[in-house]
Amino acid sequence: MSSEAEGRFHIVDVSSTTSGFQRATLLTADGVRIEAVYEPCTQGVTDTAVVLAHGFTGSADRPAVRRAARTLSAYAAVVTFSFRGHGRSGGRSTVGDREVLDLAAVVRWARERGHARVVTLGFSMGGSIVLRHAAMERGTGAHTDAVAAVSAPARWYYRGTPPMRRVHWVITRPFGRLIGRYGLRTRIDNRDWDPVPLSPVDAVPMIAPTPLLIVHGDRDPYFPVDHPRMLAEAAGCELWLERGMGHAENAAGEELLRRLGDWLTRG
Repeated sequence: MSSEAEGRFHIVDVSSTTSGFQRATLLTADGVRIEAVYEPCTQGVTDTAVVLAHGFTGSADRPAVRRAARTLSAYAAVVTFSFRGHGRSGGRSTVGDREVLDLAAVVRWARERGHARVVTLGFSMGGSIVLRHAAMERGTGAHTDAVAAVSAPARWYYRGTPPMRRVHWVITRPFGRLIGRYGLRTRIDNRDWDPVPLSPVDAVPMIAPTPLLIVHGDRDPYFPVDHPRMLAEAAGCELWLERGMGHAENAAGEELLRRLGDWLTRG
């Protein structure tokens, strides 16, 4: 699995309603169809759009993603989408590598909707992707104006917790990928990374001066707190270590989502 530079996205199909809600199919630079959903801000016209990147096995229609989108829509327009191999999107998941092309296409689409500020918020796998995207897309039409990563890993191939050992089994074993496809509704690429993509901890120093926030739960069962601390130290950025919080979008409560909405729309 190798990353390549993004190019101009193409809208393949769009459906919309009079309320401004819009569902689109976008084409990435490497030809994968990505489902995306646009929701206007409930408080009126805003120059900011939040692009929300879900975790592994998530999708634009998962309840936790929809809940986050509803809360954030009080602060800005919100764009949710499904990474490749997830939901109604095409392709197969590369678990954090080529997904930067998916995010680039969605950010470009948000800008085409007329938003001067586009910010990214990622959870778990999506957190690692928003970090790499922010580092790789600076100075392009797919850049982000602020980025927040929740429950993101600092380094690849981490197997230090039982949940992560199970994730690696699903990703690397043929039977595990069958379970991923039919049990978790996630289609996973069977090829190894080649080359290994830039790790999150190596990406974060490249993000400045774009505002960066790292958020993590102190009861995260997947990634212990050394991960967010490594990221925040490498970036020299703000860290919110949330007491009692578990992992990713499923564990993000309304109060945290409201604080995130406020932080992301501050600029």
